[in-house]
Amino acid sequence: MIKTIAIVIVVALAATLGYAATRPDTFRVQRTISIKAPPEKILAQVNNFHDWSNWSPYEKMDPAMKRTFSGAASGPGAVYAWDGNGDAGAGRMEIKEASPSKTVIKLDFSKPFEASNVAEFSVDTQGDSSSVTWAMYGPAPYISKVMGLFFNMDSMIGKDFEAGLANLKTVAEK
Repeated sequence: MIKTIAIVIVVALAATLGYAATRPDTFRVQRTISIKAPPEKILAQVNNFHDWSNWSPYEKMDPAMKRTFSGAASGPGAVYAWDGNGDAGAGRMEIKEASPSKTVIKLDFSKPFEASNVAEFSVDTQGDSSSVTWAMYGPAPYISKVMGLFFNMDSMIGKDFEAGLANLKTVAEK
């Protein structure tokens, strides 16, 4: 009986790990909102890391978080590093590209786990409003594929993006 239970557990574990290996090698999470403001007003908030405290939900995860700003004051070359509690983690962001309709940020996490991704903010003008998309994408290593079987990253990160975009809307529409 114990031998049968052990075999069933091993087969189930092997099937789970095998299924995880078939999952995509990349991930993408994105959310979009309509903001009644011009792209330059919206992206000004994104391109200056000092302004993220006005709208980013991640800034409120740890009020005692250590923040370091370096490089350019805003736009390409601007760098923001943080070291916070278990919720905030630690990492570094650098703006790699900033145009009138898009900002691309290299995003490197060091805690709670190491990962390198890209965050992208894009803005499309639609009449007197702007459609703003916040996306994050990058590689999905095997451990992420396994974790993805039990945790829905799109739902977890997506909630933060929705909150951040709502905050950005409030700030930009003032």
